[in-house]
Amino acid sequence: MNDASPQTVYLQNYRPVPYLIDEVFLKFVLAPEATQVTSRLSFRPNAAAQQKGGPLDHDEFGLNQSKLINVIDSNNLARDSREKPVSAFSHPALILDGEKLELRSVSLDGETLEPSRYDLTATNLTIREVPQRPFTLEIVTLCNPKANSELSGLYVSNNVFCTQCEAEGFRRITYFYDRPDVMARYKVRIEAPLASCPVLLANGNPGQSGTIAGGDLHFAEWEDPHPKPSYLFALVAGDLALVSDTYVTRSGRKVDLRIYVEKGKEDRCAFAMEALKTSMRWDEERFGLEYDLDIFMIVAVSDFNMGAMENKGLNIFNDKYILALPETATDIDYINIESIIAHEYFHNWTGNRVTCRDWFQLCLKEGLTVFRDQEFTADIRSRAVKRIVDVKRLRADQFPEDGGPLAHPVRPSSYIEINNFYTATVYEKGAELCRMLQTLIGREAFRKAMDLYFERHDGEAATTEDFVRCMADASGRNLDQFFTWYEQAGTPEVTVSESYDAKTKTYDLSLEQVTAPTPGQSDKRPVPIPLGIGLVGPDGRDMPLDLENVGVLNAPLIELNETKKTFRFRNVARKPVLSLNRGFSAPIRIRSNSGIPEQLFLMKNDGDTFNRWEASQRAAFALIRDRLAGKTSAADTQSFITALGAVLEDGHLDDAFKALMLGLPGEQEIATLIARDVDPGAIHQAREALRAETGMGLKDVLVELWRKTESHGAYRPDPEETGRRSLRYAVLQALAGGDPALATRLAGEQLSRITNMTDEIGALSTITTLDVPEREQALADFHTRHRGDNLLIDKWFALQASAPLSTTPGRVLELMAHPDFTLTNPNRVRSLVGAFAMANPFAFHAESGEGYVILADTILALDPKNPQVAARMATALRSWATLEEKRRGLAKAQLERILGTSGLSRDLYEIVSKSLGR
Repeated sequence: MNDASPQTVYLQNYRPVPYLIDEVFLKFVLAPEATQVTSRLSFRPNAAAQQKGGPLDHDEFGLNQSKLINVIDSNNLARDSREKPVSAFSHPALILDGEKLELRSVSLDGETLEPSRYDLTATNLTIREVPQRPFTLEIVTLCNPKANSELSGLYVSNNVFCTQCEAEGFRRITYFYDRPDVMARYKVRIEAPLASCPVLLANGNPGQSGTIAGGDLHFAEWEDPHPKPSYLFALVAGDLALVSDTYVTRSGRKVDLRIYVEKGKEDRCAFAMEALKTSMRWDEERFGLEYDLDIFMIVAVSDFNMGAMENKGLNIFNDKYILALPETATDIDYINIESIIAHEYFHNWTGNRVTCRDWFQLCLKEGLTVFRDQEFTADIRSRAVKRIVDVKRLRADQFPEDGGPLAHPVRPSSYIEINNFYTATVYEKGAELCRMLQTLIGREAFRKAMDLYFERHDGEAATTEDFVRCMADASGRNLDQFFTWYEQAGTPEVTVSESYDAKTKTYDLSLEQVTAPTPGQSDKRPVPIPLGIGLVGPDGRDMPLDLENVGVLNAPLIELNETKKTFRFRNVARKPVLSLNRGFSAPIRIRSNSGIPEQLFLMKNDGDTFNRWEASQRAAFALIRDRLAGKTSAADTQSFITALGAVLEDGHLDDAFKALMLGLPGEQEIATLIARDVDPGAIHQAREALRAETGMGLKDVLVELWRKTESHGAYRPDPEETGRRSLRYAVLQALAGGDPALATRLAGEQLSRITNMTDEIGALSTITTLDVPEREQALADFHTRHRGDNLLIDKWFALQASAPLSTTPGRVLELMAHPDFTLTNPNRVRSLVGAFAMANPFAFHAESGEGYVILADTILALDPKNPQVAARMATALRSWATLEEKRRGLAKAQLERILGTSGLSRDLYEIVSKSLGR
């Protein structure tokens, strides 16, 4: 990075701010290129900061003031937190964050300050002397929303003013303590032209509104009665359509529900509205949490860096997670809409009412809320299927992160750019920690702990320690060791050894855990691992679990709390087959000597649905691994096909589960398991060979399932119909492996009589993966039918970018020159370059290295415009060091090229430098 090495922020250097803000008044006079913001802030000295020996400065971890007054140098940043830096001022200066702002004036208690009384830098406004009593500061600034291509702060999207303030975007709106532990009550007044911005929205409840300046301008006032940090502030203004409804809470309060979208898209909001009401009802029933404002609003915009944002009472969504009609959205879209609306609504309590003390505690809101939205989907759809889907995502996204140069704990100890820590580790692994806590203390105690958490910390900025302490206090369990999960990176691996004594009828299970070193953490401590367990007898039924020194287990759960431990089970009549980590009770890897016969036995008989699927994945991986080693067992392959056929013909299993059973382990997951000298081309060939044999061996069964899953009624996105369609297109994909000509014909027939987008994408996605003449015409027809619908054109780009064909890199280059492609819209970038680099390992890792060049070129072009998206794209190269020698060198060369480019953003610099081990 050429603007000097960026500073690292450390958790241990956290200090509270010297001054608190109780009330915030904001006045916006909106104009695309020159919006004027007037902020009036009510400050008072922070007694808590004084009690802690004096604040270092306003910044979360004492960086900015150290620059200004040279109190500490860079070497001091890593000192133990017991060393208390001392401010150079008898009364700390007031240092506020601000970026890309034009300062017009500053007033203290009504007195305009001369420039000699404050210092202004590119990132801060410092007022050197302020009263040691309550005081009011008024600041007037200008910003340029139209030029804000980074989509952080206040920006314009399709002529709509919109904000994104998490994590540190509020500093691009006005000078402020832009950190989560500064919570204040907000009043907002928005003024804008009535013609172009008839809708004026902000957080909280609506106040007065009316016209000004003869009616050309109008205003709206909003007041949020709940204290919140600046990252939860939101504003939207534009010409939007409204879809409205109401919800009555369990206490009888009527809540006004509103969804704002682009005009002409009102008919796509019905499902989103129902999902919102379902979420509100579920949170009342499951966690006793009721909504607390008079109005709840959602705004859908097309230019958004994230999926959605939980701003208090005014959620802003990427429109792909709101808009849905059967002819425009797939089943997966419907499920995502349902889940993400729930996630953002659940943040009202886990994130808003109780927020994070600092950004290191991000898992406190995100991991916990992901766990809550996973439970929501499990309750209203299929719990077994949901668990499998979540674990597949964890293994595809988080396990590689945990095993590579970007590994970090769920609660990190340092960062350069906080935007880079919205990761699978914080979200998905953070959710797994919450799930383990519920497993360890029980669902009833977990609910009591959540109640205690809200009772203690409502209206506060809390820490992860606060959360775990509530779990311990509510359950009476000592959870000190459990906190290691939050502080330690890496995926634990548990090695299994078994022995059975027929004479004494005892079964010994020996377990040993180890976590490999990760960057900055070479020595690993044992973590407490709850393991769901079953011993399956020869008849396919679970045996009683009579554990020595414990007795018969009512709950089939054992705990591995140390490095090694042996569990002895008594009264085991016959040698069992072990079913371990049932329900994926812990986010670990298991190393076992059990072979394909044992996995196929569990695949047919395991009473735990997750482990039944897991057994099929283990068996398939063993077959693929053998092929990579040049060993192919026709007998084992046939046994696998036979077992899979039995599952598909089992009338007691639901269709969604059968669809998952048809899916082989993904190529990225296989690469993660291999871990070194990975050859993506060889993995693809070995996997495709097994897919071909499976598709051909089960051809008759698959054709019959294709016939049985034909639609005979109107489209419904309910679990039963969604499961039927998921099986239908899993069958088509399997047939494509064994008989491409037949799959092409069936897909073509389906495309000729489509009635919904799931059928259209299901058929088209199969043809797109095949190098057949029908491919180009089918893609052209799709583009012609859906030209002008951005969300569907995103799908069109993604289908081509994710095709596992040798011609795909060249196609991606062609599509980047297509009139419909743009670097300024994150959805479009993700749909083309993101799908290519992150969802197509075969084509992206082309032996020529052209995939790496395409990605690097895109990242370098994108970084000046949108550093957040550029940095996320760069994570596609995080596992470069695990590749075989040639690809490893080519990938590293592109990372070096990126790092050697002048003017990199902090976001991109951090990802690339860490990926290279710098």
